[in-house]
Amino acid sequence: MALPKLAASPAFTTLVGAHSFMLGQVAWHYRPATLRAPQLSSRALSVTARRDQQQQQQAERQASESKQSPSTPPSSSGSSSGSSSGSGSGSSSSSGSSGSDASDPPPTEPTTSPQDSSNFSLPAGWEDNLSSRSVTQFSDLPHRFFGYNQHIKINEDFKESLRQILWQFRAPIRYAFAYGSGVFGQSKSSNNTGADLSPHPDPPKAVQEWQKGGAKVIDFIFGVSHTQHWHSLNLTQHPHHYSALQYLPYSSAAISRIQDSFGAGIYFNPYITLNGVMIKYGVVNLDTLAQDLGDWTTLYLAGRLQKPVKILRDDPRIRLQNQINLLSALRTALLMLPETFTERQLYERIAGLSYMGDPRMLHIPGLGASENMSKVSNIVGAQLPGFRQLYVPLIENLPNVEFTDLRKPREIAWEKEDAIRHTGSNVELSPDVLGGSEGLKLTQDLDPYRRGNMVRRLPTAFRRKLYYQYKKKFQMPGSAFDPILEASQDEGKDGSMRKREGGEFEQRIAAQEDLNEVVSKCVSSTVAWPATVQTVKGVFTAGAGRAWQYYSDKRKKGKQRPASVADAGGGELAGPEELKKGMEEGIKREESSGTQMSGKDKKD
Repeated sequence: MALPKLAASPAFTTLVGAHSFMLGQVAWHYRPATLRAPQLSSRALSVTARRDQQQQQQAERQASESKQSPSTPPSSSGSSSGSSSGSGSGSSSSSGSSGSDASDPPPTEPTTSPQDSSNFSLPAGWEDNLSSRSVTQFSDLPHRFFGYNQHIKINEDFKESLRQILWQFRAPIRYAFAYGSGVFGQSKSSNNTGADLSPHPDPPKAVQEWQKGGAKVIDFIFGVSHTQHWHSLNLTQHPHHYSALQYLPYSSAAISRIQDSFGAGIYFNPYITLNGVMIKYGVVNLDTLAQDLGDWTTLYLAGRLQKPVKILRDDPRIRLQNQINLLSALRTALLMLPETFTERQLYERIAGLSYMGDPRMLHIPGLGASENMSKVSNIVGAQLPGFRQLYVPLIENLPNVEFTDLRKPREIAWEKEDAIRHTGSNVELSPDVLGGSEGLKLTQDLDPYRRGNMVRRLPTAFRRKLYYQYKKKFQMPGSAFDPILEASQDEGKDGSMRKREGGEFEQRIAAQEDLNEVVSKCVSSTVAWPATVQTVKGVFTAGAGRAWQYYSDKRKKGKQRPASVADAGGGELAGPEELKKGMEEGIKREESSGTQMSGKDKKD
């Protein structure tokens, strides 16, 4: 009796129909080969063959065109090839930027030879016509090679080891770079024995090979879009990276507030072991990083990117702002230098900007300093080719400075080739570096009109400090100074970018004999307070134990300095006067080497 009722029910009919459909699908999927249609496979093969034939014909056509036009300049061939290959790279850039924050950006190394990129030159007026708010993807930059001077080439295996460390973080990292003596070598001090033990528990072979001159902790800085969200994810994955702040209620919000509200807007976790490598990493919001690069609000982050670093993940807005930062550092150093100078003097000025006013350079009688007093000279002494790659393209685009050394090559992008040959973790500069330890010679035009334009193009927050210093010196009333300050705004009331040309006030500043000292004072006032607060903040963010370990390591470095600096007294922050002592060593070396030059070199 039950079977007729079950057969008459709608549920039974539906169940039988579903089973029949599934059995039919299985039977069709596993049908014999004799029942399969041969037209589909042959059509697929014909399409594949036709596509391969078209690609082969296109390659033969491009090869024949290149043979027929051998006189085509490299820049035009680069642009033509870039138009075809650039569309592919542009699409990959768009897809990369539209994906998740953790996805890898476009390749950080040029995909063509430096000769094909026309020295990665800067288009005229790009500073006045381009705003960081309008740049959201790499295709928004002036051209596809824009900012490639920022990408210092290093050993591929070592770079891959650094990237593998980034993949240990599930929290999205939009921008990342490695920096410091663990990545690029620094000259050893006179009393440095070099017998320190390696801080890495079990480093990969690539890290061992790269740091064979002396193992050091590797420093990273991560740029993130949302600070609290990033710390929330990282606290879940790596709670042991944090100090006791992780036990606070709503710890991610508290940590984010401490990061963004105090000091330079960065949160450091030191002495962390990942992949067998000891690292220190700092987390900063991309907006904070972009603002410091463009305006020099603290110079804490901008100062690190003014020296050679290895960018591991790139961001279009940060690349634009960093190019502005590098150009600002170059202009500031030129305002502090005489008419003629060497590359080493220029790069030591640039490298020393972020150390003016830094409390780590505070020399306390009987205790010394918390940082090596000859650090600036050590950095440039071993990394001159890296500085050369960063700044030579910018020097060649400035109208008021030029190389006067006859040893300068005429080839396009010569500085990048030189950096590829010599950049590394070696603590001593290679003897075959072009120009030797002092580099090539340069000269700048001291005309107040051109130097006034440089003053006008300094970063906004820093330029305001300089203006107020000279307002006080010139004893200008507010009624006369306020219109000048209003006219110096980079954006008009309608939001458009103003053309930044120096006026009478800027030209008057450029003609002052004390410009060097006043600029140094403004740099020190910019650096001092954020760096001091950041140092104090480190006690809470790193924890008492790791903070003391960090201080002890820095104290060891502070003892590695020349005797002349060690005997110096006083307890003031190392401003322009203290750092000049280290910079003057380069000038003395240049003077001593100048007496040994040939007559032809002396005329140069």
